[in-house]
Amino acid sequence: MSNQSNAAEITPNAENKYTVSEKDLPLHCPMDGMSLWNSHPRVFLPIEDSGKAKCPYCGADYELSN
Repeated sequence: MSNQSNAAEITPNAENKYTVSEKDLPLHCPMDGMSLWNSHPRVFLPIEDSGKAKCPYCGADYELSN
């Protein structure tokens, strides 16, 4: 029996900019669906007030869509 998820896995640190929506809140990097074994520790990013956030580990930019 396999424990694999049917959801598509997001490659962590593959892009420099991600657009996220309210369903992704609270925002953290790496996001759900990104494999954690080859990335950095999860860090929560405050994006609600400004609509933008930058990960202090990998430098990925996040923008909250309207």
